Amino acid sequence: MTHGVWLEVALNGPWGRALQPLSPLSVAEIVADGVACVHEGAAIVHVHAWDPDAGVQIDCADTYARIIEGIREQVDAIVYPTIAAEPDRYAVIEQLARRGLLEWSVLDPGSVNMDPLTDRPGAARFVYANAPDSIGRGFELAARWGFHPPFAIYEPGFVRAARAWLNRFPACPPPVFRLMFSTEYAFGFPPAPYAFEAWRRLLEDLAPGLPVMVSGIGVDSLGLLPEALAMGAHVRVGLEDMPTGCGISNPMLTRRMADAIAMRGLALAPAAEVRAAMAGLSTARPAAHGDCAAS
Repeated sequence: MTHGVWLEVALNGPWGRALQPLSPLSVAEIVADGVACVHEGAAIVHVHAWDPDAGVQIDCADTYARIIEGIREQVDAIVYPTIAAEPDRYAVIEQLARRGLLEWSVLDPGSVNMDPLTDRPGAARFVYANAPDSIGRGFELAARWGFHPPFAIYEPGFVRAARAWLNRFPACPPPVFRLMFSTEYAFGFPPAPYAFEAWRRLLEDLAPGLPVMVSGIGVDSLGLLPEALAMGAHVRVGLEDMPTGCGISNPMLTRRMADAIAMRGLALAPAAEVRAAMAGLSTARPAAHGDCAAS
């Protein structure tokens, strides 16, 4: 871990106000929430762009540019968008990269069923799909434009796939492996101690020295903090990740986590420290004795 814990906030996600009533949707709301969260200790801000009048998520480079620039004009933060819906999931990412606005960008190395554990009313049920050709395009763009890809790691196979893609694209900047837990959805591991140990051993094998973050979908990451810190991981908060119907705002979620980290005698890393740490990393995996994996 670096000198400080990295704290990311995911402001809204794809849920809308039907599932997360406090989600910021307009550009002004997103910018205000992002700035407030940085003041509370977040160094990294993740956003989804919305059309608040229509109540739908949109894939619009101009909207994302207004959000990114609006937050950066007021605070120093790493601000990054999600990827678009099909057919070209990386069209908006490429446009933003060409404008010099991307430091990080979503690049998820696999697909997963988002299947609720219960039949609660309004539960979202869908396939989060990332086809191999689309993943390859994301890696090619990251290598070409130099942005860091935070991977959402829903399943152990995502780590193995990410390692293979990093071998294919050695010019790709170092990623962040963000481990996804849930108490609402049936993917991956439950947030149990044995799960953290399994993740730790897999990452030590395939991605040694690369940063790890803990978050999820339908989970309160505050409860994951002790195990996250024990394995040297960073943390994410925010309404995109919280159980649906959360009544706590993004700035309050950020402050709550920042206080919990401070109570453990740890400092939060500002954005400049995160950037410096990422710049000093390598994606190369040291070869194990007798390792016959293709490089």
